[in-house]
Amino acid sequence: MSSIGVVACTNACLDYFDHDYDIPILRSIIHLGEKEYRDHVDLTADEFYDAIESDPDIFPRTSQPPTSEMVETYEKMQKKGYTDLVVVTISSQMSGIFGAAQVAAKEVPDINVHVFDSRSVAYPQARMALKAAELSERGASVEEILEALDRIRTRNHIYFAVDTLAYLVKNGRLSNAQGFLGSMLKIKPLLHISKEGTVENIEKIRTFKKAVNRVVDMYIEETKGKKVEPFICHAHNPDVRDRIEARLKENDPSIESVFSMPLTPAVGAHAGPGAIGLGYIEED
Repeated sequence: MSSIGVVACTNACLDYFDHDYDIPILRSIIHLGEKEYRDHVDLTADEFYDAIESDPDIFPRTSQPPTSEMVETYEKMQKKGYTDLVVVTISSQMSGIFGAAQVAAKEVPDINVHVFDSRSVAYPQARMALKAAELSERGASVEEILEALDRIRTRNHIYFAVDTLAYLVKNGRLSNAQGFLGSMLKIKPLLHISKEGTVENIEKIRTFKKAVNRVVDMYIEETKGKKVEPFICHAHNPDVRDRIEARLKENDPSIESVFSMPLTPAVGAHAGPGAIGLGYIEED
């Protein structure tokens, strides 16, 4: 009988909320100047944002988890008795972790590793990992788990605004940056994650406040008449998070609370301080 384990990469931000599952994290490396940190282990979200906000000359970079650590994680799960692993990664369009996780899988022949491209990041990716763990505990097959993850993957959408495009552009994470590079520091665009898992610009907006308002407008328009789970992800921006939640409750009094989570350093290094994301997962 198969026993299915779940692994996620650090970009799911699973460290920042409680859950009951054994989900090892493949941790990215954060580079601040000459120093290196393992995401969340050596540098938490609060510490990271404090560092880059206090010293504007520090520009963060990231590198994916070493393949050797991925292999070690798979081997540890195999020794725990798992016959299969479902590895949920950040979008393959945003990072090389998906490909590296596949390469690492070939080094561990005694366990069946199924690497799943979330085509997203942060909460949708976390939700997929948690769903996989939940279904594993209930005795689902690998095929049933992957089918459930695909449903989440096709039924979520994130809109977000950043206070500066510098981080996304310099780190190469904005897929359609051409056409406004010269004015990138002057605009606060409305962005989203496409169905293919790329970060794309939708509208050019001149102020961060207007961009945030437009994020909420787009969310409300798109979710009208749908049963959804809303969520907010933010890069050290609790005030804007609270304003967004208040507006969502004003628009829909049936909402009692909106799940929110900080963006871990590996994600914040690309979004930049102050970034705010609002999204949803459409329920079955």
